[in-house]
Amino acid sequence: MARFILTSTLFPLTLLLTYVTSARAASNSTQCPSDPYQDPSNDPCNALGYIASNTLTAVAISFALLIAVIQTYRIIYKGARWMWPMVVGEYIYAIGFGFRFALHYNPDSLGIYIAEYLMIVLSPCFFIAANYVLFGRLVREIGCVHQVLLPVRRFTLTFVLSDVTTFLVQAVGASITTSTVYNSALLGLHVFLAGLVLQLASFIFFCAIYARFIYKVHAEPAIWMRDSKQHWNSDWRTLAAAMVVSCIGILIRSCYRVAEIAQGFHGSLASSETAFYLGDTLPIFVAILIYVPFWPGMFITARLAPSVDDLQNGQELSFSRSNLGYNHEVPSGAR
Repeated sequence: MARFILTSTLFPLTLLLTYVTSARAASNSTQCPSDPYQDPSNDPCNALGYIASNTLTAVAISFALLIAVIQTYRIIYKGARWMWPMVVGEYIYAIGFGFRFALHYNPDSLGIYIAEYLMIVLSPCFFIAANYVLFGRLVREIGCVHQVLLPVRRFTLTFVLSDVTTFLVQAVGASITTSTVYNSALLGLHVFLAGLVLQLASFIFFCAIYARFIYKVHAEPAIWMRDSKQHWNSDWRTLAAAMVVSCIGILIRSCYRVAEIAQGFHGSLASSETAFYLGDTLPIFVAILIYVPFWPGMFITARLAPSVDDLQNGQELSFSRSNLGYNHEVPSGAR
């Protein structure tokens, strides 16, 4: 699953970066001011509408790289290799901020802006996909697959496919917006907005299913309290709470991006560096930072995903034990 996510998103992203950068640079004929720092908000060549702060960029890139390095270490020594999409997304996110350094010294460079924008705006798709996969793993770990609306494998695949699809829609829309023809650029803006709205709708639906799952499991004391005597870093409810925090961060960021694009690329949100850091960067950092102290590999120790038969057996066993009032957890082989 992790390999599927990475190949289906990194390859299109690479193609788009190559295509839109070269195409836009070749076709741009706008007359740029001799001094790009004099009035950036009215500079027709400055896509940001402001001069990116090197101080804020340095803090953001350092923070993103630190989280990525720590989580890389966690994957190697604590497990949860299926979290690689999140870590790869973090490195892409950090590279995107690296381009903001270049934008500070070349604020009128559309090629640099395109690379920066695509990496920062599309990398959260990796974080969303990682949460989808994590939910499926958590459900199987506690042996509670019967509380999910769809079979767990199908559920995870469905939402990951929706994430990849909306990623591609956003990427295509973002590439079309680089056109020098106004109508084409406007069409790209609408396509990009559609991708963001679809992604937000899909994620809200996922959050509703996750909330329903927690509510249903809470009604099963044998499962809900199974780790109550364990330390916090062995209690599955700690990871469940961390996932709630991550989802809230992603929701805030997604709502911000929808509002930003709805205003247009020259709207008040798109032209404010403060809005960018408060509405996009800070929520994303919360969404990924939460998994540093609460690394999923500390809670989910299963090395192999269960088969379809195992899932069915786990469902039947959990149902029969709950009816008999049996309070022991489901054996690990049945998860």
